[in-house]
Amino acid sequence: MSPTFRALKVRNYRLYATGAIISNVGTWMQRVAQDWLVLELTHSGTALGIVTGLQFLPALLVSPYAGLIADRFPKRRVLTITQIAMGAVALFLGALTVFGLVEAWHVFALAFVFGIGTAFDAPTRQAFVVEMVGKDELSNAVGLNSASFNAARLIGPGLAGLLIHWIGTGPVIIINGLSYAAVILSLHLMRSSELHTPKVAARDKGMIRDGMRYLWRRPDLMMVLVTVFFAGCFGLNFQMTSALMAVSEFHKGAGEYGILGSILAIGSLAGALMAARRVRTRGRLVMGAALAFGVMVIVSGLMPTYLTFALVLPLVGFTALTMLTAANATMQLGIEPTMRGRVMALYMTVLMGGTPIGSPFIGWVGQEFGARWSLVVGGSLTLLGTIASVLYFSRRRGLAIRPHLLPRPRLDILSPTTDLLGEKSTLTGSSTPTAADSTAVAATPTEPVKPRVA
Repeated sequence: MSPTFRALKVRNYRLYATGAIISNVGTWMQRVAQDWLVLELTHSGTALGIVTGLQFLPALLVSPYAGLIADRFPKRRVLTITQIAMGAVALFLGALTVFGLVEAWHVFALAFVFGIGTAFDAPTRQAFVVEMVGKDELSNAVGLNSASFNAARLIGPGLAGLLIHWIGTGPVIIINGLSYAAVILSLHLMRSSELHTPKVAARDKGMIRDGMRYLWRRPDLMMVLVTVFFAGCFGLNFQMTSALMAVSEFHKGAGEYGILGSILAIGSLAGALMAARRVRTRGRLVMGAALAFGVMVIVSGLMPTYLTFALVLPLVGFTALTMLTAANATMQLGIEPTMRGRVMALYMTVLMGGTPIGSPFIGWVGQEFGARWSLVVGGSLTLLGTIASVLYFSRRRGLAIRPHLLPRPRLDILSPTTDLLGEKSTLTGSSTPTAADSTAVAATPTEPVKPRVA
């Protein structure tokens, strides 16, 4: 089997991947249909930003508790419940639209309810990957999951644009509601004996605070989190900014808007497949990809025509997925199993929870100053946030160097995690570590200290 697809040799993961690709196509179809529905009902970029923010707001509010649920209960059971809940919400919104009863406030309210399901689903799903494939294939599985999501992005938006034109937005949303059955079936068919299931975390006081305290003691992971926050908050608003560019800047319809999503997915899919081939990741890859992503978002906003804008989108997708897959793998490989649900919940909180802050602001910028500025401002804030994160956390984790003459000359290079984690990196000779060495030391997965109970 090709190294790119090596995780597919695991039966449980093959089942999961099959269900996920079907559901992901439906998800992207609904994203396009929902945004188009909001524009039809309100003709407002600000309203589009608000509905996007409401869909991600629960991630900011309940993700820490969702992570606790992921650590305390069997993840397969939690995922089954969340899939049923999200499917029901999609079917209800689709029915309202088909019967002509839908109003803007319905979309807002259901987007928020759907976001609650997503907030509980995301950290559990992220933590469940390693249970299906084990640590050796985790990086590959993360890349393949992103590839699946973006292959669906390649198919879903364009298909949604055509179906909206042929049968309307309501039936498209209903199709997404039905697609959740594929994931539910795949979870049901898995063999429990082949899962790498850790012991669930024992119930105790202060478990959420333990997760937060654990992350704060890891500046290498905090640097990743802050970078992902700025990118998610201001840069990863493609469904909104592409809609604004298509409608207000290039005066295109639903079909052309859907095609933009598919074109973006070409680069995203390429980035995900490259990530699947990568054996290990480093923190500097996350930072470099985030900087490149910010630049490409700005460049896309400066493109003069629909065609040139479309030609830049694959590069935007490639840099975004390189950043996200590297960040995900860096986080998961650097934490202990009993903390995985809570830490990944906090990761998803900053990734998705920044959207309720950023998307209404970016939507307002597009409404008041033009669609191009929504991209230029979003990309610029992503760049500034990444640079600030690197400067602050690199200084916070600065290396301490201790020379030794006996029994042989060497330098002990101690990261600030040494006192916490009891590990150190040693170089023989008298060379001075570079910034790249610092990043490599900090990004290396280590055995974390056991959390204290508050």
